[in-house]
Parts: sequence; C-alpha cells; structure tokens
Amino acid sequence: QVQLVESGGGLVQTGGSLRLSCAASGRTFSSYTMGWFRQAPGKEREFVAAISWYGGSTYYADSVKGRFTISRDNAKNTVYLQMNSLKPEDTAVYYCAAKASGSYYYEYAYAYWGQGTQVTVSS
Repeated sequence: QVQLVESGGGLVQTGGSLRLSCAASGRTFSSYTMGWFRQAPGKEREFVAAISWYGGSTYYADSVKGRFTISRDNAKNTVYLQMNSLKPEDTAVYYCAAKASGSYYYEYAYAYWGQGTQVTVSS
C-alpha cells in the first residue's frame, strides 16, 4: 500500500511558477514509477509527467515539455513537479500517482492516487 498526499498548489499569474510535492507513505515508494496527471473542469484527466523508480527516465506530455520538470527524492519518499511559464490552460486539479504496471501514459496503469491539489493560473 502507498498513500499519497499532494501539496503546493495555489493561484499564480500567467508566466509564474509553482512547485508541487507529493509525499508518499510506505517503504516501497522507491520501487514505483511515479506520475502526475491533471484534470481541468469539464475535461478528462490527462497525463502530465512520469519518472522511473530510480529517476533516470522522465516522460512528459507535449503540452508541458520544456516548462515542467518532474523529479523525485527516494530518501524523502517525495516526488516533485516544478512548473514554470504557467499558462491559463494549465489550470486543473493535479494528482500524483504510483504506477503498478503498464504504460506510464495511461491512468489504468496507476494503482495509487493522491487526493489532488488545485492549480489556478490567472490571465
């Protein structure tokens, strides 16, 4: 079992930055690929970024590539999402998740989810 708690969301102006954190409980955190997803009002939840268990491989949605950076600190059981050059279309609830099996891109591959943190980007 892995329990995930996101933090760091908030209100920011266009062009600003935020850093999301996802704290995990459980001794097996370091064995999981971790991902970030987001869901905007009226839209489906979508993949944002993922990082392999050892941090050596990262993956990004095209919409955030070059602006967002995912990282992890296994000693602290935490995964981060640094978000720069934020745009109004980045407004969403952001979720972190721990992947069980399957492609990092799909929700169904993730077994554990946090409760989400709201990010609002004003224009």
